[in-house]
Amino acid sequence: MYAQISTLAFVGIEARAVEVQVRITPGAPAFAIVGLPDKAVAESRERVRNALHAVGLGLPYKHLTINLAPADLPKEGSHFDLPIALALMAAMGAIAPDAIADFAAIGELALDGSIRDVPGGLPAAIGANALGKGLICPAGCGAEAAWAGEDFTLLAPPHLLSLVNHFKGLQTLSRPKPNVEANNELLPDLRDIKGQESAKRALEIAAAGGHNLLMVGPPGSGKSMLAARLPSILPPLEVEEMLEVSMVHSLAGELMGGKLASRRPFRAPHHSASMAALVGGGSRPKPGEVSLAHLGVLFLDELPEFTPQVLDSLRQPIETGETVIARANHRVVYPSRFQLVAAMNPCRCGGGSPGQSCKRGPRCASDYQARVSGPLMDRIDLQIEVPAVSAADLVLPPPVEGSADVRIRVDAARQRQRERFRAHGATRIRTNAECSGELLEKTAMPDGEGRALLRQAADTLGLSARGFHRTLKVARTLADLDGVEEVGQIHIAEALSYRGESLRQRQVA
Repeated sequence: MYAQISTLAFVGIEARAVEVQVRITPGAPAFAIVGLPDKAVAESRERVRNALHAVGLGLPYKHLTINLAPADLPKEGSHFDLPIALALMAAMGAIAPDAIADFAAIGELALDGSIRDVPGGLPAAIGANALGKGLICPAGCGAEAAWAGEDFTLLAPPHLLSLVNHFKGLQTLSRPKPNVEANNELLPDLRDIKGQESAKRALEIAAAGGHNLLMVGPPGSGKSMLAARLPSILPPLEVEEMLEVSMVHSLAGELMGGKLASRRPFRAPHHSASMAALVGGGSRPKPGEVSLAHLGVLFLDELPEFTPQVLDSLRQPIETGETVIARANHRVVYPSRFQLVAAMNPCRCGGGSPGQSCKRGPRCASDYQARVSGPLMDRIDLQIEVPAVSAADLVLPPPVEGSADVRIRVDAARQRQRERFRAHGATRIRTNAECSGELLEKTAMPDGEGRALLRQAADTLGLSARGFHRTLKVARTLADLDGVEEVGQIHIAEALSYRGESLRQRQVA
């Protein structure tokens, strides 16, 4: 007796086809699973045995062989329970083999036969649709799997018995509907921040162009407050972006109730985070914080307190927009197009607060800031100083302009960028920060006066080629905020003011 059903294995966000083949032969009673299963897959025989018993089926007293093909692809996770159970039921004659021939299946089985949620519902649905098959998944994964397409056949049973009754025509499983998480929670507003007008300006530029931002200032100056209010001025995710973000979050098991989020991610890991936690990895590779912040914001507070090796691991994701985790037996790629926002004190003592100065002098600042490597600093477009807030600022009434007003300008600037990139055929580029050097020369080259200033500043400040291009990107964003097509001298001058030269001069002094 033989039967098979399709399922999927996850390699990064890619869902690869796997065939679950079952053969029941005479011989000594055994239940063998082959095909490079991990511990969770090997333990599925006990979950499957008890789940089938819960619906009134006992395994035959024969030799049962389950092969997960291809045999050289590692199989990880508990989502192989359901396809193994369905293939066994088809081989035993409990359901017709034709009923499951056009489906792929994922799901973990409980001992009472109920089907538990598993990570990866959305990538599995997209993978099954690409194979020309429908998907059988847990009921809790149905809302996210439904986003794979309207004409995509999808079954999301809560229990193994309800699935059997559906195949026998005793009941009908309704198709789940795609769902989006309701954004009822109010985000922190820029109106809460008094003073810091230059920092608010830099935050608006960072939001408009997707630029990386570093804020340096004493404790209590409002750096974390500013960063927490960046999501309130960012545009919501478009449908295509929602699917990109949700595929990563689905694999990480962070989609609540299978609902897709329309807000951009905001991740703020603690400075004790390991390299595997930040960029992903581990014995069973999982997405790290940089991937969970895809198309959103990664906020690193107390930047020099992170391990230098961990910080330097961000250089490749910032540059390429993806994280590559290479191991001896596999290679995994996760999308990581995030916007880095970082905050740090000028020195370990926190000097700069009102009535407080660093007792160790300039060396304390230089040693502390040296924990962040030059190549990483070169990848940060905007580097600003956030001074301490005075008592005179705190007694002022709240600012008239809030996040809603700034967001209108940010949306308009991003719309100009999308139209410009679409006109040049670069439909995958969304912001100026992602613009390539070749496209940058076509869209951001300044006028004659601006070009002369940029050339002079490059020689004076010793800008690298990367620093030169990133200055152009910021200037292009400034022009977009002003609603003009040509980058002028004033835009180049303001972009150069955000390169952090004043911070370095103060450190040397």
